[in-house]
Amino acid sequence: MVPATPAGAASATSAPVAEALRELDGLAEKPLAEHPDGYARVHAGLQRALAEIDDA
Repeated sequence: MVPATPAGAASATSAPVAEALRELDGLAEKPLAEHPDGYARVHAGLQRALAEIDDA
């Protein structure tokens, strides 16, 4: 189980990170067979967020 996001944390993060956190929040309710794709989407989103930092 993924811990809940602290209040206000999403507003302090970039859009890709906030999207990744939302994806993780909803993953527990999805069938186990869908988890690998969910983790892949989260990983890709976080990689985009890191790339944005590198470009700044």
